[in-house]
Amino acid sequence: MRRQFFITALATCVLTLPTLAADMTAPPYAGQQTRTIKALPDEDIAALRKGEGMGMAKAAELNGYPGPAHVLALARQISLTDDQSRQVQLAFDRMNAAARSLGDEVIAHERALDRLFAEGRADSDSVMAETASIGELQGRLRSVHLSAHLEMRTLLTSDQIANYLRLRGYGNGAEPSHQHHQPG
Repeated sequence: MRRQFFITALATCVLTLPTLAADMTAPPYAGQQTRTIKALPDEDIAALRKGEGMGMAKAAELNGYPGPAHVLALARQISLTDDQSRQVQLAFDRMNAAARSLGDEVIAHERALDRLFAEGRADSDSVMAETASIGELQGRLRSVHLSAHLEMRTLLTSDQIANYLRLRGYGNGAEPSHQHHQPG
């Protein structure tokens, strides 16, 4: 019985070795050369155009600062008042408009960077200029999303935040111990 198990295990290893070797040697960027903008998948371009967060506000979200899109989605479950719903919607709309505008700028600069290389015009100065612009825009974009999370802390009660955290799956809903304003 042990011998048969050993032979089966050995055969399995021998048969899967070529597959593992092929996976290890496959170029990581193969197929990406056909992208419109090489550094941005189509999904990222779409998300930037829509003003989506793309995980940029995780520092806030995972530390008890709710995001406006999720607050709106959970409005009934966290018992938002009509006034709170209106204020959260306004905050979301401001955030989304700014994020979409900045996202369009990021895309434009990524396209320009890609074009520099595609046309063989890239040099140290042009690459430095485009990457500096992209970095600055990405920082501003992240700040827009994080600021909207900060604003939610001023609009929601402690109980609403605790309920939000629980509903989002971040534990038992116990709010992190830091100060925030109570809506008046």
